[in-house]
Amino acid sequence: MEYHREEVACNGLLFNNIYIEPSLQLSDADHKGFNQLMEQLTEEFTMPEPSDIVLKSLLQLFLAKSSRVKNRELDSTAYVSQRDDEMERFKELLEIHYLNLRKPSDYADLLIMAPNTLTKRCTKYFKKTPSQLITERLIVEAKKQLHLTRKTIKEIAYALNFQDEFYFSRVFKKHTNESPQTFRDKTGISIVADLYR
Repeated sequence: MEYHREEVACNGLLFNNIYIEPSLQLSDADHKGFNQLMEQLTEEFTMPEPSDIVLKSLLQLFLAKSSRVKNRELDSTAYVSQRDDEMERFKELLEIHYLNLRKPSDYADLLIMAPNTLTKRCTKYFKKTPSQLITERLIVEAKKQLHLTRKTIKEIAYALNFQDEFYFSRVFKKHTNESPQTFRDKTGISIVADLYR
């Protein structure tokens, strides 16, 4: 995803998007194509010396095809006809203010809407409550910072406006079932982190 951002176009579409379902509806033809790709990946993995280039190419193809299917799904008339402009506005506001506004009532005020109305419409539209979306947005940002920067846990907690690193760690663990340090140890620090030193 880091190297082939343009080609696979999946970040924010298949991954790291709290607003849409992270799954695909496959047609029979799509299913057949993905099965063939999986067979090729499996075959390459079972080689005595799998080729890095072949595996990366197959994975890139898999992600690009997945992005195309997801875009087709989102462009369908069923999705467009359900659009709720107020909830799209909530989404925009959340992207702008998630570091500072942590309560659904804050967003309800900005939308000039009763908090209960926001909760009902948000749950219907996104299949998640405003509180869930606010927390998930913070967690996505925390994961990005843990993977894409060399900041300490304390620096990340401060950047995300948590009162201290211990509270940040508790919130992160509650929603991911692992501590920030465990997450970082498992995913590693990306080479991209060195570009922003």
